[in-house]
Amino acid sequence: MVYDVLIIGSGLAGLFAALKLPRDLKVALVTKRKLADSETVFAQGGISCVTAADDSFNLHIRDTLKTGGGLSDKNIADIVVRETPDRLKELERYGVRFNMSRGGYDLHLEGGHSRRRVVHSEDSTGKAVEDALVERVRRRKNIKLFENHIAVNLIIKDSVCWGAYILDESDLSIRAFKSRATLLAAGGAGKSYLYTSNPDVSTGDGVAMAYRAGCRIMNMEFVQFHPTCLFHPEAKSFLISEAVRGEGGRLFTRAGKRFMKGYHPKMELAPRDIVARAIDDVLKKSGEEFVYLDISYKGAAFVRKKFPYLSSSVKKYGFDMTLSPIPVVPAAHYMCGGIAVDENAATDIKNLFAAGENACTGLHGANRLASNSLAEAMVFASRAAESLAGRASAKKRIPKIPLWKTYGARPSDEAVVISQNWDEIRRFMWNYVGIVRSMKRLVRARHRIKNIIEEIEDYYWNFLVTRDLIELRNIAHVAYITIESALSRKESRGTHYMIDYPGPPRDAFRKNTVVKRIRGKVSVL
Repeated sequence: MVYDVLIIGSGLAGLFAALKLPRDLKVALVTKRKLADSETVFAQGGISCVTAADDSFNLHIRDTLKTGGGLSDKNIADIVVRETPDRLKELERYGVRFNMSRGGYDLHLEGGHSRRRVVHSEDSTGKAVEDALVERVRRRKNIKLFENHIAVNLIIKDSVCWGAYILDESDLSIRAFKSRATLLAAGGAGKSYLYTSNPDVSTGDGVAMAYRAGCRIMNMEFVQFHPTCLFHPEAKSFLISEAVRGEGGRLFTRAGKRFMKGYHPKMELAPRDIVARAIDDVLKKSGEEFVYLDISYKGAAFVRKKFPYLSSSVKKYGFDMTLSPIPVVPAAHYMCGGIAVDENAATDIKNLFAAGENACTGLHGANRLASNSLAEAMVFASRAAESLAGRASAKKRIPKIPLWKTYGARPSDEAVVISQNWDEIRRFMWNYVGIVRSMKRLVRARHRIKNIIEEIEDYYWNFLVTRDLIELRNIAHVAYITIESALSRKESRGTHYMIDYPGPPRDAFRKNTVVKRIRGKVSVL
């Protein structure tokens, strides 16, 4: 199992990077389910990109920095905003088709944007992107695909990454996938929360592996909660796109009162963190389980034209958004933090790169501007491909890598430990490290997660590794990093809202939070 490049993850970042690599390189692309099972598929809104005559790069950069709460890196924002149009054209060459109108792209307006600039493919942009890239990747002879394979740990030798140990679910064997350059593109960690818009694959695998390897993990306290997920017992991870509010969707209490005016002058078009906190506040004050989102007043023809996927999909759950309001609640949606990388997607560890949601480039700061994520993913995937190609093309000799050792581990007879700890982590993360936080609740969460990690590590070393165990271990480490990061930021900024510090952000905390394992001990830098 020797490759020039190993890519872990099959969303936009992983697929785009694979396609951008030279065809003479031997590439392994590992994904823990099927190739098209990624978070990208769930990205309904679109890609923020300057294309209109009344828009400009400077306006887009300004909107990004403003939403980022004073922590977004201006240089990175400049890179992403200016390079996105070229990357968008590449997506079109790969077969992605975007909605057009007279004179150019049909553009949506979303929260935090001062102009219409969200390029979209109906209301299922992520799926259109994923489908096109998957088709292209399957045709590339230099890319070997490994579906139903999950990465366990990175292979680090003398502070250099030489690939990863990978579990093959077909026979539960673990093999060393050796590589001259490795890309982590494993997505987010929404499954560390009880309620999330993310699919089941979002267990923070990339961040957790990088953390265990000694990489800096940055700004993990900034978890963006999407304000509107469909409220229904069977509607798992069903996101109602930001674009619905961008096209005029209004929020109401169950009693029929429109409430956003009391929270922000832009009302429903306020940044996501403000809308999510407003809904959370309304629900806590009223004791209700959901609020209503209504766009039916725009007329059935308008709703069906703008939101064909949504309007047909919600009918499966007994709702008709063309005729009446639909019930919604906030849910964990996006990690603004992640593995710290430079402008070329490089991590602290030589030969290891990261792109997509598991990376923290500095673009989002304390809060992500809507639809900037796909733009960032393809820009940094492209840059990562250049970096990967540079390392791989040198054809450095890969050192001898030891085989995976089981150390006498046996098949598990206590699987209930996994399900119990999984449920407990997700519940206390929602209650203690959710939309609104307090120092007291964060301290409680830290106490619990430390105990749980001890139990998980004991289990990990005594029983044979399975995907469930790998994912549990990963969400536990991500939860721990998030809690430590949140405890270190004694202010309210962006998506991190503390009832102990309700005032404006404090200048003393206008810096990034960094968590790093140094010789087995955790430091918050």
